Amino acid sequence: MRQHLLNETTAADYRRSVTEGVERVAAKLASTEKPHTGISVDELTPVIAGIDLDRPLADPAAVLDELEDVYLRDAVYFHHPRYLGHLNCPVVIPAVLGEAILSAVNSSLDTWDQSIGGTLIERRLIDWTAGRIGFGPSADGVFTSGGSQSNFHALLLARDEACRVAMQNSDVPLPKAELLPKLRIFTSEVSHFSVKKSAAMLGLGYEAVIPVPVDADKRMNTAALALELENCRRDGLYPMAVVATAGTTDFGSIDPLPEIARLAAEHATWMHVDAAYGCGLLVSPTRRHLLDGIELADSVTVDYHKSFFQPVSSSAMLVRDRDTLQHATFYADYLNPRRMAEERIPNQVDKSIQTTRRFDALKLWMTLRTMGADGIGELFDQVVTLASEGYELLATDPRFEVVVRPRLSTLVYRYLPADRSAFTAEQIDEANLHARKALFASGEAVVAGTKVDGAQYLKFTLLNPQTTTADIAAVLDLLASHAEQYLGESLVHAS
Repeated sequence: MRQHLLNETTAADYRRSVTEGVERVAAKLASTEKPHTGISVDELTPVIAGIDLDRPLADPAAVLDELEDVYLRDAVYFHHPRYLGHLNCPVVIPAVLGEAILSAVNSSLDTWDQSIGGTLIERRLIDWTAGRIGFGPSADGVFTSGGSQSNFHALLLARDEACRVAMQNSDVPLPKAELLPKLRIFTSEVSHFSVKKSAAMLGLGYEAVIPVPVDADKRMNTAALALELENCRRDGLYPMAVVATAGTTDFGSIDPLPEIARLAAEHATWMHVDAAYGCGLLVSPTRRHLLDGIELADSVTVDYHKSFFQPVSSSAMLVRDRDTLQHATFYADYLNPRRMAEERIPNQVDKSIQTTRRFDALKLWMTLRTMGADGIGELFDQVVTLASEGYELLATDPRFEVVVRPRLSTLVYRYLPADRSAFTAEQIDEANLHARKALFASGEAVVAGTKVDGAQYLKFTLLNPQTTTADIAAVLDLLASHAEQYLGESLVHAS
């Protein structure tokens, strides 16, 4: 079995196997005509369940043949221009090259003696991103697996910083166990669910998160935030953090960052900006101003695998003051003893909540060194412009109702029948659900869905510069056709 280990004696086998795998994927990319085949759960489940994992095929070519049947043929391909579903972007070739290199070398980014150059490359990219945000020389951060982990990490720091300040300012001993139930997090009612999940995992409970109403543009209402912060203090509670969103998942809305920063400062409260989606604006040649105020945050989440066109996973959490990262620091004698910090040996595990960690930073490094920041920003600008064009299509199409003009690249809308009085609200909701499911089952396109004020809506997430307004128009026609067929059948059944 040693012939399968990657080393100096198997380099030729490695080259041959990877080349064959790459050729298979390249062939699929070149021949893909739809985002996916439309295969159902019931069709594919028995195929995979029937594979005996205790009887290997041995031959890599045979394994690739099998993989064609269980994965490659039916995978959802985000590079297709009619994949308009979730926050999944097509990826750039330099990043894929980086993925291939980092997987083979397999550096672990926890300690210097496992990564060396990888440590310095990640640190350089953190400094670069911090500079784009507008943080000063005291900033720092670390790569993570994704936005949810980045948000969790930031709120962990906010929790312990809030406890530190409260205990420091208390005239009497204040045990941390007594403080935790009194901590509160404020975020918009349309922010990412990871804020609530983080609160629960941090021992605060879901109820510690106070949802703040939004305005007509789905941005946090700062007057309501000010009132909630005042109520928190009045009730003897502690405002732990305000989480602003720069690119909500459903609407792409960007909260008023400067005003939120002012309120957070007035209440001595940690400000976190979840820019997992909107971080692409950091490199936009034309729209960087939409993130004005982000430099005032205490911490920021960025997801390069959303709007920097990077493969999953590639995210980071950054802080304005590196000293706050100490809340997540633990020294283990076998891994990163305290003497290493005293000797200025750069161990990334000192600031991470993970130990073993992939060298995901290499993908972004390869991308920047090949395309440059402006190249990435131009691609992101294209999808934001496309969303504006898509909004005009929806706003002038009597078959659809669109919720809000996009700031980024998402569009939330729903089909409405010409004669609304002939159908109940429940039937219209079901028609929109049916249209989405039928479209997915056809494989012709993929769209997402959500709820707005309890009603069922559809959603385009536009992250592919290859998508055109013609693609959007064609998908709208398909959706309307499926919805009309469903409602027509509802009328027949009712009669």
